Amino acid sequence: MRERMTPSISRWLVAALWLAMAATFCHAQAPVNFTVQQKQVSPTEVDVVFTAKIDKGWHVYSTNLPAGGPQSAVMHTEVAEGVTPMGGLVKQGKEITEDDKIFEMKVRYFENNVTFIQKYKVTGKTYHVKGYLEYGACNDQMCMPPSSVEFDYTGKGPEEAPAPDPKKKDEAAAKEQPAPAEPTTAAALAAADAVTADTAKATVAEAADTSAVTATVVDSALVASSADKWWQPSVDELKTLNGGNISDRSWLYIFLMGLLYGLLAVFTPCVWPIIPMTVSFFLKRNKDKRKGLRDAITYGISIIVIYLALGLLVTAIFGADRLNNLATNAVFNIFFCLLLVVFALSFFGWFELTLPSSWTNKVDSKASSTSGLLSIFLMAFTLTLVSFSCTGPIVGLLLVESTTSGNWLGPAIGMLGFAIALALPFTLFALFPTWLKQAPKSGSWMNTIKVVLGFIELAFALKFFSVADLAYGWRLLDREVFLSLWIAIFLLMGLYLIGVLRFQSDGEERRAMPVLCIMLGLASIAFSVYMLPGLWGAPCRAVSAFAPPLYTQDFNLNTKEVRAAYTNYEEGMAVAKAKGKPVMLDFTGFGCVNCRKMEIAVWTDPTVADRLNKDYVLISLFVDDKTPLKEPVEVEYNGKKRTLRTVGDKWSYLEEMKFGYLTQPLYVLVDNDGNPLARSFSYKEDVDEYLKFLKEGLDKYKE
Repeated sequence: MRERMTPSISRWLVAALWLAMAATFCHAQAPVNFTVQQKQVSPTEVDVVFTAKIDKGWHVYSTNLPAGGPQSAVMHTEVAEGVTPMGGLVKQGKEITEDDKIFEMKVRYFENNVTFIQKYKVTGKTYHVKGYLEYGACNDQMCMPPSSVEFDYTGKGPEEAPAPDPKKKDEAAAKEQPAPAEPTTAAALAAADAVTADTAKATVAEAADTSAVTATVVDSALVASSADKWWQPSVDELKTLNGGNISDRSWLYIFLMGLLYGLLAVFTPCVWPIIPMTVSFFLKRNKDKRKGLRDAITYGISIIVIYLALGLLVTAIFGADRLNNLATNAVFNIFFCLLLVVFALSFFGWFELTLPSSWTNKVDSKASSTSGLLSIFLMAFTLTLVSFSCTGPIVGLLLVESTTSGNWLGPAIGMLGFAIALALPFTLFALFPTWLKQAPKSGSWMNTIKVVLGFIELAFALKFFSVADLAYGWRLLDREVFLSLWIAIFLLMGLYLIGVLRFQSDGEERRAMPVLCIMLGLASIAFSVYMLPGLWGAPCRAVSAFAPPLYTQDFNLNTKEVRAAYTNYEEGMAVAKAKGKPVMLDFTGFGCVNCRKMEIAVWTDPTVADRLNKDYVLISLFVDDKTPLKEPVEVEYNGKKRTLRTVGDKWSYLEEMKFGYLTQPLYVLVDNDGNPLARSFSYKEDVDEYLKFLKEGLDKYKE
């Protein structure tokens, strides 16, 4: 087991470095927390100060952004008795300016923290100022609906100042909106919108197929009679639908992925030759065969413990909340890309990744001088160090994939699968020693596996670079560029497997490739051919989860587009009820970047478009719609009072109160009574998953 190792180009510190670069995005709730207070600067000046703490990965937009962009920070003064605003909203903090490719404008925002101050001049002996700060916040994956921070302060001004006239408002409050309405029932919320029952009736009559419904079917009471059902909370139902099989499938996928990578690691030149030597050592050093068998099994368990500990260490470093958000973190994805490129080049034979020989020698020496379980554990640890040049890149790829899977236990589950697969041959050959004679001998086939893994790591590196490219808007890796590179990678891999392409590590003699390699090579070449139509806009669903979205493609023949016919909840629900169709609620926003990405990348798929247009009534609810309601409505949710002033406020409240979410995009499939049909769907540019999501809801509705 003891072996002198060559100096390494990259050491274990490479893995430790990217593990240490922890960064967080948002927490599931309240990524931005505002506090508000009044500050009496002088007898004639009072400031209302809003201080925000912003979770890592999130940003709050600045003031006075151009129209058509994201939500700016805006001050709304509703009551100003005895005070007059002094200028506009003052901002304090490190403001970041960048070109936004989606909005085609410069946007300004703050990260970590920001303070907004509105100054007021006190003109009366006493004063009363009331209003709210409206702001927008986003991260790289989702946006909050426009949110508000309310305030209501009174105080004393100069003694010599006149008493304010309660019947007379200052000009700043001249546009004060009406007082909130008392009722907060579903019918009141439905009535608060500008769309009336008569409008819904006319829309239904216009939109309905003559074979399904006529105008006489829908009377003017349709909206009012169903409003209570449509606004009933469905948080628990949706939570149940979201919390079951999705997570289980994710865990199973990561575990199976770990098993596959572990099996590949077994058949590498650093592991396979060690297996017969290690098993024979355990069986021969003990006269008692049972004890030798027990030591071999303990050796396998030790391997599992070591790699499982590595997975748990990753989870402990990042934490549950942080692991959930690394999938879209640009800095991490760039680092992952570079890491995988290094691993790929090492598998191609350009250089060898090894650990310092002193590490291996010390552990090996310690294993020789001890006995019992500790000795066996140290021998397993020696295997981990010795085989690093082959297993390190595989473990790195597995950790990168599982870390960005969105499942906080991903690294531990992945490492468990990897360790079981790696330890399995040591245990099986100890149980059945005669199998060793039938096992294939070491040879060039192990180098073939290494090179193929190098191609796969190179392909995955492009996937991670694509995420960063989209986040920063570099447009260096548009969809056609990405597909071109993948076509080249898998074509070269196919040529290598059939024996046309050779690497220096394969040796000088030309080898005759086995039938299995040739078949796999043909499959790889066929995969390259399959991706060719994607250069002209074909969906290529097999790679849709990896390739950049269609909107990044300059030349695209697939121009089919989906647009919602209804942007009002009650109106769309009335139409769906009359036509007997399920509903897809699309909680979106004019300033939601990822909503546009989903519409362009997923909704343009012909199958998705056909299903949305024919099988569903699509209702898009814009949470940043500034259209005023007929009258403000005061509601209470989770013990907090909130005033709904705009149409966007209403849809934001609907999303949070009914479904328990406050992010965009959010897609919810409901029946004609507003009950969820299937799990919800958020930002994920995966056409196949989206089609599965739509089918689940349609099947449930037909039941």
